[in-house]
Amino acid sequence: MSRTDAALLLAARTDPGAFRELYERYAEQLHGFHLRRTADADAAYDLTAETFAQAWLSRARFRDEAGGSAAPWLYGIARNVLLMSVRRRRLERSACERLGVLTGAGDTSVPDERWLDGLDEALAELPEGQRQAVALRFAGDLEYDAVADALGTTPQAARVRVHRALAALRHRLAKTPESS
Repeated sequence: MSRTDAALLLAARTDPGAFRELYERYAEQLHGFHLRRTADADAAYDLTAETFAQAWLSRARFRDEAGGSAAPWLYGIARNVLLMSVRRRRLERSACERLGVLTGAGDTSVPDERWLDGLDEALAELPEGQRQAVALRFAGDLEYDAVADALGTTPQAARVRVHRALAALRHRLAKTPESS
């Protein structure tokens, strides 16, 4: 007799194998959920993994409100993970547009040469961790998980470093004599 999702989540507090069983029940369905919304298989895999990572971290807070099923809880987490991903991408895109890195939808052309004036100096003034994070994220075209791995930190800390670096660059480049 198989255990309910609620029983698996209760057991998963001390037995990772119970969580694995829950994962095997829902991974394909949640991947499909993300795939239908993103139309990108790689993104759907990443979002599914993040969904289960969040579920693992919050498993002790699970409350059985669906007769033993964890589906509503998991889909709620999946929805939040998807929304956070969309927000992060909007913020990144907005930052890039403000810096002049992107000039249009999907445009990956070389930036306007005027934007490059003073960039090397501004990058050199950044703290080492921020400079590395920006280089990995934009020049290396790495996702934040990979940036975090390369820097030996968390994805959240990598995001903070990139955000602070972009803010510092924007501030510095806005003060250049050419822009006044």
